Order: sequence, then C-alpha cells, then structure tokens
Amino acid sequence: MKQSKLQATPAKRLASLDALRGFDMFWIIGGENVVHSIAKASGLPFFNALSLQMQHSQWTGFRFYDLIMPLFLFMVGMSIPFSSSKRMAAGESHKLIYLHTFKRAAILFVLGMVCQCNLLAFDMSKLFIIHDTLQSIAIGYTLSIIIFTKFNLKNQLVITSGLLLIYWAILQFVAVPGHEAGVLTRESNIAKYVEQSVFGRFDDTPAPYTWFLGSLGFVATVMTGVFASTIIRSKSIKISWLKSSNMLVHKALMLAIVGLTLAVAGQIAAIWFPIIKPIWNPSFVLFSSGLSFMLMSLFYFIIDVKGYQRWAFWLKVIGMNSIAVYMAVHLIDFEGISQNLVFGLEQYLGEYYFVVKVIAALAFIYSVLYYMYKKGTFIKV
Repeated sequence: MKQSKLQATPAKRLASLDALRGFDMFWIIGGENVVHSIAKASGLPFFNALSLQMQHSQWTGFRFYDLIMPLFLFMVGMSIPFSSSKRMAAGESHKLIYLHTFKRAAILFVLGMVCQCNLLAFDMSKLFIIHDTLQSIAIGYTLSIIIFTKFNLKNQLVITSGLLLIYWAILQFVAVPGHEAGVLTRESNIAKYVEQSVFGRFDDTPAPYTWFLGSLGFVATVMTGVFASTIIRSKSIKISWLKSSNMLVHKALMLAIVGLTLAVAGQIAAIWFPIIKPIWNPSFVLFSSGLSFMLMSLFYFIIDVKGYQRWAFWLKVIGMNSIAVYMAVHLIDFEGISQNLVFGLEQYLGEYYFVVKVIAALAFIYSVLYYMYKKGTFIKV
C-alpha cells in the first residue's frame, strides 16, 4: 500500500532538529576530548565519571557516548518526511526521489570508506568494506525512504517491528557452527559470524562491530526518527488529559511518552537480551531510540514550542553543516593546528595545557563553521 499521507507541501525547517544535530556533532568534533582532558588534568571524581560516559561500552551495557551514532541515524529519519514532502511539492515522482536517494547513499557510503575504511591508503590489504557511521546512514536512509513512500503509517510500524523481531530471532535461534544458539559474546555471535562470511578479509576483524545483519537495526533506528517526524507533522495529535490548547505542547509530550515507553521496553528486553551496541541488537535499538525521542522532545519543547532559540544558535551553526564537519574532523588534524597556535603555553599550564589545546581546536573548528554559516555555505550530499 502506498503512503497515503505524503504531503506535497513545502516543508518548514525545524529549528530544534538543527540544534539537536549540532548537539550530537559537538561531541564528535571535540566535546568528548574537552571532557577527557579536564578529567585527566583535574583528577576530580565528577569529571572522571563524565569521562567514562564519553567512552563506548566495550560490549554489553550503555554509556552516553553510545547514543551519538543512533541519535545521528534517528535524526536522518526525522528529515525524511520533511525532505520527501519538499520534493513532492516540487513535482518529483517516487522514481526521481529514489534515484536521488540511491545517489546520496552511494556518496555517503564512499565517504564512509574514506573516513574509517582506509580507502585513501590505496592498499587492498588494509581496506574494509564497511566500518563507518555514514555507511550505516546510507543503508538505513535508503530503505527507510522506500518504506516511508510505499507504505502507510500502520504498515511502517509493522515493518519496523518485523525487522526487529527477525533480527532477534536470528540472534536467538541461529547458531554459530560449533556453538549453541543464542550465544552473544564478543568472541562468538551469529552477527559477527555472518559478517566475516560475507566480507571475508575485508571485514574489520578484530573489531566487534557488525553491519550486515546490523542493517536490520539501522533501518529500524532510522524509522523511529520517521515516526518522530510523523508526530510533529500531525494535525490531529491530542492527549485527552492534557489541558493545554497548544497542539505543539501535545506533540512535545507525545514525543516524550513514546521515548519513555521505548526506553523502558529496551531496559526490560535487556533483562533477557543485553543491550549490545557493536551488533546493534533490538534491545539497543529500543533503548537508544527511546532516549533519542526524549532528547527530541526536550529540544522541540524549548526551541519550537516555547520559542527559546537564541541559546541554541551555536548548536545550529554546527548542525547545519554536520556532514562537512564530520568529514573534516576525520581528514584534518585540528589538534595539530591548535598546538601550533598555543604550544607556548605548555610551560605555564602543565596538564591543563591539554585542556587549552583541545578547546582551541574546537574553537578553530567552530570558527570555520560560523564563517560558512554567515556566508550561507551549507554542504549537502
């Protein structure tokens, strides 16, 4: 069944989405390094605990930094209804939308190979096929566009749930040769076994991450972003017990309720099926998507509902050039540049010199983004 409510009207840019994207990117472009350097210099328990949250869980469990990648995919999903409606308003057919989608996905996939798959090493022995966030976006974005444009909301929910159920069934009931079914250790799990079987020597072993079966989770994560946008774009969202007459308040609360429900579901599922980010399993999708919904609810309420936008301007500057700055921090040694600018302070600052150095690098990156923003230069794929 085709998507019956795909609106052919121009989409207004969502300020809270740009700000949340900037918040996500802030940690990638240097925010985490600021926290790590302060923790190392000060030795204070608070910053040490914060520094731990800026590191990925090694296998099971969840830390703040584990949210960065799924939040990125979630926001890609949020952009789908807005961008699709814009293209429909311009008179584009589904065929043209798909051609644009495939082109964009191919570019993202290659850029991902540049970032973390050693493509520029020009050495086949060092090359990975897939090992980057941009590649998971390419996969999730492509299939989610098709699901969104071909099916109505009810069937979108069914398909998304089905993807998670299929992935759960594979992880739970398909055994790695020589092992029992349901084993999910870092050393042995069916997702990594399939990964190695598909990609062979181009797999990123010994890294525990998987992308082939994990794509089921990528698509589901992107689709949760589509559902968040569906709530925001709806003209009929109303929570019966909420007295406010402002529909935007109802939407913000609905986002929070859905988010809390998904996060709790993820934690309950984790009792039997631990949250494991490296294989992007269903428990991880539920919990991370729940947190993404709640963060979106908070940003949406503050920025779009209450109208407090000035404080988020710096995040908007980062968020509106997210792909460009993502590539830049992978290809340019900004800390090396900052060291050339502030190296003379090391003799006076001791361990705090490293704090100054990473802050200088972050400030340099931001100054470039600010210049691009003021010039109206926004690099899109």
